[in-house]
Amino acid sequence: MSGKKDNDFYLRTAFGLLDRDSDGHVTPAELQYMLQKLGIEVSDDLISELIKDASKNGNGLIDENDFMQWVTKIQAIQGLDVSSSGGDSEEEITRDLLAAFKVFDRDDNGYITRDELRTALEMIGEPVTDAQLNQVLALGDIDHDGRIDYEEFVKMLL
Repeated sequence: MSGKKDNDFYLRTAFGLLDRDSDGHVTPAELQYMLQKLGIEVSDDLISELIKDASKNGNGLIDENDFMQWVTKIQAIQGLDVSSSGGDSEEEITRDLLAAFKVFDRDDNGYITRDELRTALEMIGEPVTDAQLNQVLALGDIDHDGRIDYEEFVKMLL
């Protein structure tokens, strides 16, 4: 993948993670939950404003198309060129990796367990078999303790 395809893939993945109940819509509570998991404290009023800005039909929910358009608009405002690849500083990459790790580490204990990995993949529409889970864990679990810590997570992705 490259450029816009990468961006679309990541945005669809992000939407799947936000849509915790997989009903095709992101609610204010789901957005608030994800931001809190990423260590971002936002007032309920700001969440309402964000949802209102992103939701095209004004029903207080964001569907996948709304989300894709909204984030693309934000990227354009920030001057991000989503059609090119690379250019992220080491600090940005580290921040993004930590944010991604926190999404998988649902109980915030510093490890991604087999159940957390399964849940995260199912949330983004990627149901996995036990064999596939074992394969991912075998790739990522370098110290063979049955879970993936942050350092192992980074090594698996880079």
